[in-house]
Amino acid sequence: MDLAGLNKVANAMTQPGKGILAADESGGTIKKRFDAIGVESTEENRRDYRELLFRSKAAMHHRISGVILFDETIRQNAADGTPLVKLIEAAGSIPGIKVDKGAKPLPFCPGETITEGLDGLRDRLIEYRNLGAKFCKWRAVIHIGDGIPSYDAINSNAHALARYAALCQEQDLVPIVEPEVLMDGDHTIERCEAVTTWTLKTVFQELYYAKVKLEGMVLKPNMTLPGTDCATQASDQEIAERTIRVLKDCVPSAVPGIAFLSGGQSDVEATARLDAMNRIGGFPWHLTFSYGRALQHAPQVAWAGKKDNVAAAEAAFAHRAEMNGLATLGEWTPEIEKKAA
Repeated sequence: MDLAGLNKVANAMTQPGKGILAADESGGTIKKRFDAIGVESTEENRRDYRELLFRSKAAMHHRISGVILFDETIRQNAADGTPLVKLIEAAGSIPGIKVDKGAKPLPFCPGETITEGLDGLRDRLIEYRNLGAKFCKWRAVIHIGDGIPSYDAINSNAHALARYAALCQEQDLVPIVEPEVLMDGDHTIERCEAVTTWTLKTVFQELYYAKVKLEGMVLKPNMTLPGTDCATQASDQEIAERTIRVLKDCVPSAVPGIAFLSGGQSDVEATARLDAMNRIGGFPWHLTFSYGRALQHAPQVAWAGKKDNVAAAEAAFAHRAEMNGLATLGEWTPEIEKKAA
């Protein structure tokens, strides 16, 4: 294991001013998003859409540090025959790959899941590394509800995350460790804070047991949020303060950077809350973004599957990337958002 090399990549992925584009939607997820804009989810359409993102110079060169790809995408070529991985590298960004096989029902734990994909992972990592990947992603899903999460769900998912991360580092690939406490439900922000703390403490315990080197990984957590159906919502400032409190309590300073998932927040909410955290400051890690829908919704709507709309879609992507890049520096404001829109 080349720890110095892993640390270099992890720092580059979470450098101030830039963040990670999560373009690793599964076939089912991308179909839902294409259905919403009236576009058939064919391989060619998926390729064309992702190609326009990767060729967006304003976004990719200045605000995107890395791109998480899906298995199909890392193997695809652009319309002119250039591998999509090469387009990402040419933009000065780092290609990565989602390697988990998705969340499946956890036995004897109604309403809870375990992420699968450890079987055969070592061989797949070697293949992905040869295809150009420099980092990987594995998502664990933690549900809040009546009597859940259970110890089994948190422990099982944390153990799987640690085994995945160790396998990645063995192959000189930076693991993005993503334990997502979902915002679905009517739970309070206090409940989210307690569950997120429990989850992160368990994850880092398992990472220690698995001998994962914290200097060579990136954490991708949820923000501390009330459930979407909670009667009492929270201000951006409260969300920022509670999130930082959880991270300071749970995340060792050896971790180079933390790249938040958007988790169903609106584009502007995800930006504003990241900015609020970076304005508070006083933490040892770089705080950045690893957004999927919160970066891609606007360009998808602008594109709508039409070649004539490519420039408009690229502009929409560049706008959201710029706003989030400013948020990593604590320099975003609602006024800048409106002026640049």
